[in-house]
Amino acid sequence: MIILKKAKDLLEHLNHCRQKGQSIGFVPTMGALHDGHISLLKTSINENPVTVCSIFVNPAQFNDLNDFKKYPSTLEEDIFKLETNGCDLLFLPNAEEIYPDGFDKKNQYALGYLETILEGEFRPGHFQGVCLAVNKLLQIVQPDKLYLGQKDYQQCMIIARLIQIKGLQEKIETRICPILREPDGLAMSSRNMRLNKVQRALAPAIYQTLLFLKENIGKESLANLKKEAATLLIQKGFKPDYVEIADAETLKPVMEWDTSKKILALTAAYIDQVRLIDNIALN
Repeated sequence: MIILKKAKDLLEHLNHCRQKGQSIGFVPTMGALHDGHISLLKTSINENPVTVCSIFVNPAQFNDLNDFKKYPSTLEEDIFKLETNGCDLLFLPNAEEIYPDGFDKKNQYALGYLETILEGEFRPGHFQGVCLAVNKLLQIVQPDKLYLGQKDYQQCMIIARLIQIKGLQEKIETRICPILREPDGLAMSSRNMRLNKVQRALAPAIYQTLLFLKENIGKESLANLKKEAATLLIQKGFKPDYVEIADAETLKPVMEWDTSKKILALTAAYIDQVRLIDNIALN
């Protein structure tokens, strides 16, 4: 595996690959890698002669400075995991490489309704920050295929919107890969590293709450179901930001059960100072 820290060096290397007619897969991450990330990597390796992974903890997407400071960093372990699992190139830029003039969210991306709901409502400015970094990374890597994890469902939709805004939908194929879970159902996440033993024991309640919604959908009003699900989380010691049932294509809230529509349950909740998110298809 080759590790590159400068965009110009990565561009030069990838241009040689393109001249050979090799397709390029790209897995953007913020490090603290787990098996979910590795599944994205392996999918890309299976589908492309060249796979690039990036590790960049993007300061522009944190609306809470303390959250940014506490984000887990396991770089040595990350490099070992990528190398032993067949990654070709690791792009490891610093903030100055991505934002040579600093980052400024005044130039807003036209994300529309998507950035006003769910994560967008509770993390104002978050998705604009995501788009700043992803746009720059896509300019540098120019991938044929982009690999994202379904756990960050709304973020996947935001990035798809970014690609549309930039007119790249014909050049980049976006692949959304399934959520990987621990044996007790907890969705794999870098933030899980911040959980202590007591918190980790309670954390699967997030997934259990989503299963409750799936098992009881259609039995009573969706409004009541969401209230009951939020209560379940509170009883387990969580502080929910939201429990929502939404249209899978638009993320707009669904008020009535309709079997003809694909719908999701999504939730975000704090256990002490650690915020966890998850989602599940309900039909």
